[in-house]
Amino acid sequence: MNIEYLTYNEKPISAKSLMELYKDACWWEERKEKDIEQILKLGISVGAWEDQRLIGFARAVLDGKFRAYVEDVVVFKGHQKNGVGKEIVSKLMNELSDIDVVSLFCEEKLIDFYKDNGFKPSKSQFVMHKKI
Repeated sequence: MNIEYLTYNEKPISAKSLMELYKDACWWEERKEKDIEQILKLGISVGAWEDQRLIGFARAVLDGKFRAYVEDVVVFKGHQKNGVGKEIVSKLMNELSDIDVVSLFCEEKLIDFYKDNGFKPSKSQFVMHKKI
């Protein structure tokens, strides 16, 4: 398997390609292509490319200095458990190496995956959301 891991600046990611990944993961069916195009231009994102096909993706929302938040780590089902996710997260973390704290939220079944990528669970914080 010949896979390249490139930032959005190294190889732009189309909203259509990302929406295919979301669909495979049953995520964000309500999101529109124009909105996806907008988020791709913000923050830092990494794509995993097999030839010209986007097979994995992750992005970070950040303030540029102190904090970053990892979002949307997704890999096509047929490429999961082959190290693609680990490489995407590793490349993203390299891009965020100047940031003080990088955070993320994940399902319980993914805790070990993120621990293997250097993240530590926090028992002192609570996750709170407000949809506007």
